Amino acid sequence: MELGSEVREIGLEAHQVGVVHHRGSSDSSEPQKDVESDMDEQFRVKPKWRNFLAHVGPGALVAIGFLDPSNIETDMQAGAEFKYELLWVVLVGLIFALLIQTLAANLGVKTGKHLAELCREEYPRYVTICLWITAELAVICDDIPQVLGTAFAFNILLKIPVWAGVILTVLSTLVILGVQRFGARKLEFIIAAFMFTMAGCFFGELTYLKPSAREVVKGMFVPSLQGKAAAVNAVALFGSIITPYNLFLHSALVLSRNTPRSVKSINAACRYFLIECSLAFVVAFLINVALVVVAGTVCSANNLSPADANTCSDLTLQSTPLLLRNVLGRSSSVVYAVALLASGQSTTISCTFSGQVIMQGFLDTTMRSWARNMLTRAIAIAPSLIASVVSGPSGAAKLIILSSMLLSFELPFAIIPLLKFCNSSKKVGLLKESSIQ
Repeated sequence: MELGSEVREIGLEAHQVGVVHHRGSSDSSEPQKDVESDMDEQFRVKPKWRNFLAHVGPGALVAIGFLDPSNIETDMQAGAEFKYELLWVVLVGLIFALLIQTLAANLGVKTGKHLAELCREEYPRYVTICLWITAELAVICDDIPQVLGTAFAFNILLKIPVWAGVILTVLSTLVILGVQRFGARKLEFIIAAFMFTMAGCFFGELTYLKPSAREVVKGMFVPSLQGKAAAVNAVALFGSIITPYNLFLHSALVLSRNTPRSVKSINAACRYFLIECSLAFVVAFLINVALVVVAGTVCSANNLSPADANTCSDLTLQSTPLLLRNVLGRSSSVVYAVALLASGQSTTISCTFSGQVIMQGFLDTTMRSWARNMLTRAIAIAPSLIASVVSGPSGAAKLIILSSMLLSFELPFAIIPLLKFCNSSKKVGLLKESSIQ
């Protein structure tokens, strides 16, 4: 089943049992109250650990957005230029992202609708169309680094030109179309597997480097910005962590759990989603830290050759494996390529789901998944192919940076409606004041 249809059906089911608007009342009829009561009873009698496991999954799909190829490149550049100095930015960014994503998840649980649907209901048609366009642009801008990251991985593993790797990403789109039929729940576990593959690869690199734990902890908890260049890198690092489409995606994924509509059950669901999202974000945070530390340790080594030092001055997705191979050995570049491939594929799945949710929510319509995926990927492949053919790998690397910059401009168009709805008594009713205990 396609995610857009799955979310729509579950969202309708949620409203059929009534969303709580006023204390002691509901908009449901007596039979629907009985259904609500039965669902709530089943929710309460289950052990808490079983209820928690039933809510595990959305956090992984969201957290993988912080591990896309553009994040990898930004992390490596920050580490290469400033060693561990900017680790605190990663920490602050992930905490901020967790707060924003928790709001998105809570909005979906409390209203039974996701962010794009609420925008369609709240705003005039022309505003809705504008918000839809910006959201679609965010998906495309984030898909470009996935295409190029996967192409770089193919370049390292298969020894083919980057432009050929770009064309080869069409095959990965077909693979995603094949696994989509298993549904959102199964794909959440596939994403988690990709995430732990990346963790294993980069943590494995750390075992060879043995960085100073004291310096790492200092960089993480003692803020420091030495010079304008450090400030620019800090902004880029922070901006790469927050992904606009994740807000739409997270508010939709939580609907797949079909939470009972009592205040107590909704608060419990919000708490479970907060815990599982926090765990996924901790893994994403550690991987980002590992990336910065690997680059920082390698590029600050005393025995670094002039050629490797020059590579560190302008580290990209393509030059990183060459640096790692020279310093750590041939196998390290292969490990890096595997992690890069996992990053590209997992975030492609996330982008695909987000696109379906965004179209269904804003336009109240759906497109066949194969047509939707191929259209988005074709739009992302076109500039990627042109950049890699005309300017080579360096042009492709610059395109990744440009697409990441465009994402930061699109962020307010998702955050402002989210904050408005979360503070709206009309949208969340009684649940606006309810605490997550």
